[in-house]
Amino acid sequence: MTRLLCALSALALFAAPAFAKDQIRIVGSGTVYPFTTTVAEAFGKATGKKTPVVEANGSGPGIKLFCAGAGDDTPDFVDASRAMKKSELEDCNKNGVKDVVQLTIGYDGLALANAKGGPALSLTKQQIFMAMAKQVPDKDGKLVDNPYKMWSDIDPALPKVKIVILSHPATSGTRSSIEDLILNPGAKTFPGLKDLADKDAKAFEAVFKTLRTDGGFVEAGENDNAIVQKLAADPNTFALFGYANVSLNGGKVQAAKVEGEAPSVEGVQTGKYKLSRPLFVYAKKDHMAAMPDMAAFVAEYMSAKAIGSDGYLADKGLIPLPAAEFKAQVDAAKAAKSLTPDQLK
Repeated sequence: MTRLLCALSALALFAAPAFAKDQIRIVGSGTVYPFTTTVAEAFGKATGKKTPVVEANGSGPGIKLFCAGAGDDTPDFVDASRAMKKSELEDCNKNGVKDVVQLTIGYDGLALANAKGGPALSLTKQQIFMAMAKQVPDKDGKLVDNPYKMWSDIDPALPKVKIVILSHPATSGTRSSIEDLILNPGAKTFPGLKDLADKDAKAFEAVFKTLRTDGGFVEAGENDNAIVQKLAADPNTFALFGYANVSLNGGKVQAAKVEGEAPSVEGVQTGKYKLSRPLFVYAKKDHMAAMPDMAAFVAEYMSAKAIGSDGYLADKGLIPLPAAEFKAQVDAAKAAKSLTPDQLK
């Protein structure tokens, strides 16, 4: 940790925006929020410095705030449960945020979960698309308003229970991951939609990203604890959110199998569980010279005691990076190379 701190401190010695705030500000992902909050508290206790302010407002809105400019009234870090987009980094650069550093802190898996005692599901990505999309193909391949009201309407082998899935809003990184990992590939299992994807990408995107509004899918906000409480109130209601919420509430909730595999730490790390995703923190290197505490905060976050296999964030539900990847990410943090648009999608 000391070598990492020294390396980051040296890299921060360049011209910085003129501002005088003395407290780190972090915005972004609700999924990453509990991990960053824990690191912030550990940083405050270890250094005697002011504990960083951490806000959970979603990956998309957080990145927008982060990229709005450099200076006293802008965030120093942003949490994200999906990678920053090329267009977002370009906005950062246009607004004077010239140097952004990407930190990969660990993994999470998406999980379709409900309260224990409720129906235990085993689903394909196609079936989850059929449960969530506003329009789905009928038997002739024509798009129609979603007719599936019960899980058994999708497949008679599934329970005769009303479909209700809670999840995050469209601005959330979790929602982006749901689109990328489930809805897009699930839609492409239908030949007609696969053809549409090949012929008209925008039209296909509108199909898999437009979710039902008849109660089968419900935007439930960024507060995962509140979502878990809703699951406890109705065992037939499901939520699609981070696997950490299942592992930390194992006595209360259970996760469905997806493509025959239940989420697990090993499954997420290796990719055997098909709904795994990396989690990120982005640092504004432009601020480091004016905010020396930022280097110490990064060093705390990227330390073995925080994100290592036996680190304190594992107790909070973060799935640690495999050993080789952990070392690579610590080395990358030391180098603190700025992202370029060609590294992103």
